[in-house]
Amino acid sequence: MTNYVIETSDLIKDHTSPFLRKKFRALDRVTIRVPEGQTYGLLGLNGAGKTTFLKLLLGLLKVTDGQVSVFGHEPGSPKALARIGFLPESPYFYSHLTAQEFLDLVGKLFGMNGKTRKAKSLELLAMVSMAEHAKRPLRKYSKGMLQRLGLAQSLMNDPDILFWDEPTSGLDPIGRRDVRQIILKLKSQGKTIFFNSHLLPDVNEVCDHVGILHRGRLIGEKAITDSAGTGRYQDLEKYFLETIAQADQSRSANS
Repeated sequence: MTNYVIETSDLIKDHTSPFLRKKFRALDRVTIRVPEGQTYGLLGLNGAGKTTFLKLLLGLLKVTDGQVSVFGHEPGSPKALARIGFLPESPYFYSHLTAQEFLDLVGKLFGMNGKTRKAKSLELLAMVSMAEHAKRPLRKYSKGMLQRLGLAQSLMNDPDILFWDEPTSGLDPIGRRDVRQIILKLKSQGKTIFFNSHLLPDVNEVCDHVGILHRGRLIGEKAITDSAGTGRYQDLEKYFLETIAQADQSRSANS
């Protein structure tokens, strides 16, 4: 029997416009199931609803209708959050802290003792190639360096599942390669990884499954071996573009 760690059924999220006070549907009956140990990439154009979906899984937004669970718990429950690592699209950092101090703070929030926090901080900074900058104030970090630190903090509690929103944002080619290697290492450890991305080559290389979100609806979902059968990211790109084009044509015909 397949153990699904993420399950949504007919998930709906409505927002209210802050100016016109009109409701609009950000997500429309999205059903996704992610098995334990799988890496799932959620693709979509800007404004498709990817970040909204991620926030619903984390309990940062309230569901309008439908069902959603993480590890069998309601989003935002302490039992689920203790097993989650999260990297938002635009993470915030305390600029006066050093990288090691920031990770130490994250460790304290998870109730880790001092010895464990120090060892884990140094291990993760080495993993993201930031060990030499461990005692440098974050105000002196570049965007790419902060992104690497964001990845490190999401792993501080040794989570069973990772939610990453555009994890390679702001990274140069070497940084993107490093993130792919980190994902592959985490996969080998049995971690479940769910992330949003626009970078199809990265998705093609590390994901087991992809979903395409468009105008708030899940319009396509496939195993990566089916959507990119030759192993080239261009196959995934073709599947992505054709699926969106077909959805838009169907929408126009029915309007």
